[in-house]
Formats: sequence, C-alpha cells, structure tokens
Amino acid sequence: MEYRDYYKLLGVSRTASKDEISKAFKKLARKYHPDLNPNNPEAEAKFKEINEAYEVLKDQKKRKLYDQFGSNWEHGQNFQPPPGYENMNFGGGGGGFGGGAGGFSDFFETIFGGAGGPGGQFRSGFSQGGFQQGGFGGGGFQQRPRRGSDSEASYELTLDEAYRGGKKSVTLQEQTSGPDGIPRMTTKTLEINVPAGVKDGQKIRLAGQGNPGMGGGSKGDLYLKIRLMPHHLFKVKDADVVLDLPLSPWEAALGATVRIPTLDGAVEMRIPPGIGSGKKLRLKGKGLGPASKKGDQFVRIMIQVPEILTDEERDLLEKLQEASDFKPRTF
Repeated sequence: MEYRDYYKLLGVSRTASKDEISKAFKKLARKYHPDLNPNNPEAEAKFKEINEAYEVLKDQKKRKLYDQFGSNWEHGQNFQPPPGYENMNFGGGGGGFGGGAGGFSDFFETIFGGAGGPGGQFRSGFSQGGFQQGGFGGGGFQQRPRRGSDSEASYELTLDEAYRGGKKSVTLQEQTSGPDGIPRMTTKTLEINVPAGVKDGQKIRLAGQGNPGMGGGSKGDLYLKIRLMPHHLFKVKDADVVLDLPLSPWEAALGATVRIPTLDGAVEMRIPPGIGSGKKLRLKGKGLGPASKKGDQFVRIMIQVPEILTDEERDLLEKLQEASDFKPRTF
C-alpha cells in the first residue's frame, strides 16, 4: 500500500509542535469541511485525509510510532510494516474534526488497527458563526480483533539431520512491543519436531508462533523453511540423493563389489562389468521423504585413471592396447 505523509498533508514540518499541528488542522478543516463544500467529493476526500493525519499526529504515542518509519517509506513506496505491530494497543480520543471523518485508510489501519466513530457520515462542525462547541474531538479509538500475520524463517539442517528427523531446538528473533509501546527485538527458543526425510525448501508449520494479533486477535503461524547444508559426499535433487563413485579402469571393465555409503549406513553394491563413466546405479528408498514416499540414492560412476604410472603398469597397459580391438569412438 502507498505510504501516507501525514506531515505533508497538514503542511507542517516533522518537528512541528502539538499547537502548530492543531492550528494547521483547524485551518484546513475550515477549508475542506463537507458542510462548506456540499457535493464536492474532492473536498470530502481531502477532509478525510487531514482528519486521519491529525488523528495520528495529535497523539504522542501514535506519532512516535509513525515517526520511526516515516523516513524509510518516502516517495510513495509500497509500505509493509515489520512484524510485531499487531499487538500494540493505542488508547485516546479519535475522530479528529467533527467526531470522525468516516473510515480510515488501509495504511492507517495496518499500523494502528482501526478507529471507532460513525463511518461514512460527517457531523457538522460549523454554524454560521464558525465552530460549534464540541466541534473537535469525538469517538474513541478502538481496535478490531484481527489475527496476526504469518511469518517465515529459514532453518538450516545437515543432510543427516534431515534424513533422521527428530526433536530440535530453534532460537529466533522476533519483534514485540515493549512497555513503552515501541517495537523491539527479543529472542525466543522453540522446541520443534523435524519430520524424518524432510526436504530442502519444505516448510514446517508452527501454529500460533507467528506475529501477534491485534485487538485481542489470535497470533499467526510461523513457517520454518528448511535449508539443507552442503554435504561432503552427497548431492541432493528433490527427494533423491546422488553419490559420485570413483572406479579404476579395471574395476569398471571387470566389475567389482564396492562398499557404498548411504544416509542409512553403508551397503555392498555389485558393479556390473563394462560400466561406463557417468552411468548411474540406483539404491531404491535410500533418499529423502516420508517412509511411504522415500526418494532413491543414485550412484554415479566416475572412472579415474592414475596420474603417475609405474613401469610395470605402463607395460601392462601398452600390452592391453596392442591386444584389444575395443574402439571407444565411432567418429
């Protein structure tokens, strides 16, 4: 939503005193009041804007909160307050001029929650002689119960932790309202149950651990987004894991039985003779995911040759080259 500059709407500086704000509001109210501008929707809209601005700037607590973010949300940028605002309660009179100017903007309600008073109706604040007694003031400020918004945080796990799952402790920073009503950062520790086989990018929902509600509303939910840390052996592709298996040329040519590490412990795997580099063998159900839908582990063959040959090795390979009619290339 668009940021509203309440100081600009009233034509005062950000350091204006309470009296200066009140005088500026009264002057604009005389100019734009609907009773003096019948059938003028532009004046009515302007009157609503200045009434909303005065509702905030006349109240020390609301103004202090508003000022914290005004400098960061200029030039019509989209406004999104940080978590923690929903639990703040602002008392005091509302309504501004004439007891209320109808509904307040989404920007106002996002920060402060809403205002009481008659919606959509302007009460006359003028007589022929000017202001009537009681022309300023009006209905009280009241929050509507509103559920807190959901929040999200990243949670890193090793691949082994993700595979096994289990109970974990997670420490998070959250923004809450202090005794003075000003947001501040606090730390909380939660005990969570990580499902076995959880995948990268999967979210764990923690009900009622999100941002506080407004006006007595319930708290939102917290979603922990799983981030898997790099593993020294395995690469992860969705629910599958991939292991690169180095083989010597003679193991690849003759076949071999090799001990293969998996997330569930080492297993013996038979490598068929004549396998080529880059080929993949599958170990079913050795990947991530719940027990009923586990992914697989793929073993990718990577044929390695010795960088330095002994005289005997070189002699044997030269004899093999002379004896073999194998043609690896067809072009």
